[in-house]
Amino acid sequence: MTTAIPLSERTAPMTEPVVQRSRFAGTRNASVPVAAPAIPGLRVRDLALRFDGRTVFEGLDLDIAGGEFVVLLGTSGVGKSSLVKIIAGLARPSEGSVAATDGQPLAHRIAYMGQQDLLYPWLNVVENVMLGSRLRRERRDRERALHLLSRVGLADRARALPAQLSGGMRQRAAIARTLYENRPIVLMDEPFSALDTFTRARVQDLAAELLQGRTVLLITHDPLEACRLGHHLLVLSGQPATLGPPISIHGPIPRAPDDEELLHTQGRLMRVLTELQPK
Repeated sequence: MTTAIPLSERTAPMTEPVVQRSRFAGTRNASVPVAAPAIPGLRVRDLALRFDGRTVFEGLDLDIAGGEFVVLLGTSGVGKSSLVKIIAGLARPSEGSVAATDGQPLAHRIAYMGQQDLLYPWLNVVENVMLGSRLRRERRDRERALHLLSRVGLADRARALPAQLSGGMRQRAAIARTLYENRPIVLMDEPFSALDTFTRARVQDLAAELLQGRTVLLITHDPLEACRLGHHLLVLSGQPATLGPPISIHGPIPRAPDDEELLHTQGRLMRVLTELQPK
């Protein structure tokens, strides 16, 4: 059964929203702007993962519409990280396929951010932000990197080494590095889990702002985080694991912690997650 986000419930991840400024070809067509490209979504079909005689999941289907922020929850070890790594192209499935909804290849269109910031200790912050370009031996866009650091509140720490940053600063630098890649699809595996409560809330707000206009899939164990950031929430559970029906929340993100619909949905989500725990 396909887990599809209801199209009627869409709410319109990296830097500012993806907007292609109008370009003109000479004066002849000067009055006709170029349409911005559609944001690609994700289509997962019949996905299976097996190893050491164990089936983690099989026959797993998932549709995420372009521009949506979807949150994935579930108990530890159920296969959330494995699923996201397969979508990211960092692991191979036993069966099945992952594709973009626009029919174009996914290669070079996905940015991935894991639980650890993985900043290189010998590079300063701005060089860490531009790491992808450095590894690919591409021209580094220092101006863009500095702009992103300004957006995440680290303009004055661009030349600092990671050891000179707090945990929250390091996560913000990692977000800037993810955004620097400028991919339309962003996958995040518990990127805020190591932060204290107040820093975590601030970084959540920042992520919600900067990831607008991207297709985002976020893993978290935190029901409040899920309800603050997600347009749609999915729970992976069982052996082999399957996806439950989506829980959708209306309204823009990030939501206030005392938002009425957030509190209602958080309670519903807590009941679902509690029922998954072993008796």
